[in-house]
Amino acid sequence: MENLLCFLTIMVAMFLGEWVSKKTHSWIPSIFVVAIIFLIGFWTVFPKDLIAQASYSKAFITVAIGILLVHLGTLMNLKKLVQQWKAVCIAVLGMLGTLIFTLTIGLAFFGRDLVVSTVPTLTGGLVAAALMTQGIQKAGMVALVAYPVTMFVCHHIISFPMISTCLRKEGARLKVVFQKDPAAAKAAVANDTGSGSSNDRQRFFSLGAEYDTPAFIMAKVALVAVFSFWISSLLHGVINANVLCLIFGVVAHAAGFLPDDALNKAKVFNWLMYGLLVFVLAELNATTPATIGKILLQALILIALGLLGMFLASVILAKPFGMSRPMAFACALTALCGFPADYILTTDVVNSLTDDADERAFLLDNMLPKMLVGGFATVSIASVLIASFFLNML
Repeated sequence: MENLLCFLTIMVAMFLGEWVSKKTHSWIPSIFVVAIIFLIGFWTVFPKDLIAQASYSKAFITVAIGILLVHLGTLMNLKKLVQQWKAVCIAVLGMLGTLIFTLTIGLAFFGRDLVVSTVPTLTGGLVAAALMTQGIQKAGMVALVAYPVTMFVCHHIISFPMISTCLRKEGARLKVVFQKDPAAAKAAVANDTGSGSSNDRQRFFSLGAEYDTPAFIMAKVALVAVFSFWISSLLHGVINANVLCLIFGVVAHAAGFLPDDALNKAKVFNWLMYGLLVFVLAELNATTPATIGKILLQALILIALGLLGMFLASVILAKPFGMSRPMAFACALTALCGFPADYILTTDVVNSLTDDADERAFLLDNMLPKMLVGGFATVSIASVLIASFFLNML
């Protein structure tokens, strides 16, 4: 019964997050609410192994991440993916702005140990927090172990509402664009997803409608994920396996091997996404009020400095790169969360802005690829390099 009780607890937290998000029209994002529930829960009544007891183990998450990223590739085409180089530039240069401010002003006021142990998490979210925690433990600097996790908690609480606000402003702007010429907007989405041109190719890879079952769809998605991880291993990790999952998902969709919106057609998307989200939030069980309180003020000031660097970089680059300032800032802010938070925040906002299916598709088509690619560039790639550099400074 304990396992079922843990699962019930997680699903109630998820529902409350979605309910609050819906009631507030995404001004309070669902992932923010869930994070607060888990944070308070781990400090009070939740068992530390709540997530594992509910069946969301590391093995499950390894499977979930790969096939979810392949699935996201079925929502866009290769041309759309390549076009997001501007989002990558803004996200990476936003990280550079953060490093400039924190390594000058931050070092001057807070000293080397605090800055070195926390700033990588500010520019790389969970991945950087995990790398820094492991590195600090190996270096025997026990007093600093809680710092990366504390920064992870603090900047998530601040960044989720900020990203949501930026996306709402961009979504409102895009709604005006859609309403001026709905026909052109629908045609653009159809062209971007390739949904109107791959039906013949999809039939080539189908065994017939009666056999096009959830199991068959998931088997094909899993095959693409396995291939992506295999290629990454052949390249000795030079290209992150998660990035390849997204790229090969796009290619497999364009070739007709995978259908549009694959995991939703297999009716498993929400199950996997919930599991991935709670596994990420499981990191909150390593904090206590005491550890957060010890460096709370310093962490908040470093976050403010980092956000200022991101904001200035995005404001400067927005116009030359043809983006609105809110969208550019949202791209820069992906460094603080990455996948799956960037996906959840974007879809939350879009679902709160419109009930029209065509309008929703147009908003997602314009915002989601930028957020996903920006997040991969920062959290999956640049954050590893930054964390490695900072670990050498310990």
